[in-house]
Amino acid sequence: MSNRLASATSPYLLQHADNPVDWWEWSPEAFAAARERGVPVLLSVGYAACHWCHVMAHESFEDAATAEQVNREFVAVKVDREERPDIDAVYMAATQAMTGQGGWPMTCFLTPDGEPFQCGTYYPLRPRHGMPSFGQVLDAVTKAWTEDGDRIRGAAGDIAEKLAAQAAASPEPATIGDERLDAAVGVLAGEFDPQNGGFGGAPKFPPSMVLEFLLRHHERTGSGPALELVTGTCEAMARGGMYDQLAGGFARYSVDAAWVVPHFEKMLYDNAQLLRVYAHLARRTGSPLAHRVTVATAQFLLRDLRTPEGGFASALDADTDGVEGLTYAWTPDQLREVLGDDDGAWAADLLAVTAEGTFEHGSSTLQLLRDPDDPARWERIRPALLAARDTRPQPARDDKVVTAWNAMAVLALAEAGAALGRADWVFEAGRTADLVLSRHVVDGRLRRSSRDGVVGAAAGVLDDHALLVEALLALHQATGDPARLSAAEQLLATTLERFADPERPGVYLDTADDAEQLLHRPREITDNATPAGASSLVNALLTASVLASPERSPGYRGAAETALSAIGALLPRAARFTGHWLTAAEAMEAGPLQVAVVGDSAALLDRARRDAPGGTVVVGGEPGTAGVPLLDGRGLVDGLPAAYVCRGFVCDRPVTTPEELAALLRLD
Repeated sequence: MSNRLASATSPYLLQHADNPVDWWEWSPEAFAAARERGVPVLLSVGYAACHWCHVMAHESFEDAATAEQVNREFVAVKVDREERPDIDAVYMAATQAMTGQGGWPMTCFLTPDGEPFQCGTYYPLRPRHGMPSFGQVLDAVTKAWTEDGDRIRGAAGDIAEKLAAQAAASPEPATIGDERLDAAVGVLAGEFDPQNGGFGGAPKFPPSMVLEFLLRHHERTGSGPALELVTGTCEAMARGGMYDQLAGGFARYSVDAAWVVPHFEKMLYDNAQLLRVYAHLARRTGSPLAHRVTVATAQFLLRDLRTPEGGFASALDADTDGVEGLTYAWTPDQLREVLGDDDGAWAADLLAVTAEGTFEHGSSTLQLLRDPDDPARWERIRPALLAARDTRPQPARDDKVVTAWNAMAVLALAEAGAALGRADWVFEAGRTADLVLSRHVVDGRLRRSSRDGVVGAAAGVLDDHALLVEALLALHQATGDPARLSAAEQLLATTLERFADPERPGVYLDTADDAEQLLHRPREITDNATPAGASSLVNALLTASVLASPERSPGYRGAAETALSAIGALLPRAARFTGHWLTAAEAMEAGPLQVAVVGDSAALLDRARRDAPGGTVVVGGEPGTAGVPLLDGRGLVDGLPAAYVCRGFVCDRPVTTPEELAALLRLD
């Protein structure tokens, strides 16, 4: 049987196209069918790289008897959370409200009006560990719907009203300054794991945005403790099993507190954010480890996630042939088989591969807990192990191109390339930006994703717009191309117009004012695995405020200040979940710092990009370059290229040598 998913642009939906379940994509027609039949909607939300989504699909959605029950008693709707984050946000809020937790696969039962009345996550085919079977849940929902439908529909309406009210709630506004930023560092220090790095316990996620904030705080204030939190966490992650010691790139998270055993899926958004963090750390400290991880992570993106059109795929799956870790885990015997006895034993000791194993069935993840005592030997062995691993079955790739995540890759490659002198990374960032602007903008509006060059129907949400503005502004600084600034400002105008809450100054909603109407317009306040759309918008507004013309600059600055203060009460108490907001607050507190290099001087530009604190706006070009307001009114000094350094509205005298510029940018 082939259901309605065969023409979907989502790889996750295509995974279910041959299920015996008669799936619909999310559409008005699906809910009309439920209304006509008088049955509830079964909404299943997941994503392609999700392990338990695959498990539930195999156990239940591929099971003929279960599918027959679903088709008889429900209208079944399948949603890719990465393609439709708006739908996911609305019903995840319902799931968390009803069960106290959330996750994927998400399983919700809705009225034909889309109102939820029963929500959960993974259900097994048979009861176990206190969980009812999926069939038992289906039976209970059908019984309640047929025997007590009026009460169910009334309760669902009440739930929908409460969820809408909850979405409309806002924290108290508060001004964010030095005191709150210092307090946020103190909160993070109290939650830091001094033994293993990172924050909190297992499972442990890479705290990319928090690390970016801490690094900026160190750069602005000279705080040693803030830098120690960054270096300790970055080294622990890079040496553990969550980092791919052979091919580069990071897994989604560690199931333990010591970064030993990862959840093996590799997400574009994690690797883009971590590339940015390690590049900034390498630039600031000169750490060889940070530099090595930066290079390997960029290579992973460009080698393993690049699409033929010039975008980046979303993820590599957690599973290989249904088994987690099949591609990545090793035993001592496997190392010896590839490398021989001597090199195999040496590699096992170096990479913490033991007879007992650190993973399943006596296998181990690869860790590099210390630098090799023979670097040349390691550089000979590593490619051999990688080549052998490449002959194993490989995880599937979710090759849809998501606007927001590709924008994060553009931002990371542009900043890392500028900071570390890698023009090739900047070039690749530009290729991706061109793809998104040419393929994902339809009739003047931004779409969420594409696959194989075919753009999907889902509208872009706030993070797509805001992160793409951030990325274009970074590209403008890295290349000096005025067209990047112009494109960013055009998109920023649309974002401010379409996503602002008309009744609450400084509040931005995740869907546009003309988007499909769901139960309510979602608003994500905190940063999670990816930055909140609103925090990304504040970062974009701040950068734009010093790159734009004097006519537009005050408006951008004012909008950023209002939006940041609108969530001020969350800081610092929720510092672990507001890292991108805090990053913006650091840039605002610093000015943002601006460096304009006038004239043809690669030495001055390189020094600015290497030494300027994170969040600094750096541009270069000839005097009066059209379309680059930061160069207006600034010229050569005694016929020599010059650098102009400004903090807020106060500028230092222009300097003409890299040494003088370094002195102006040096930390106090």
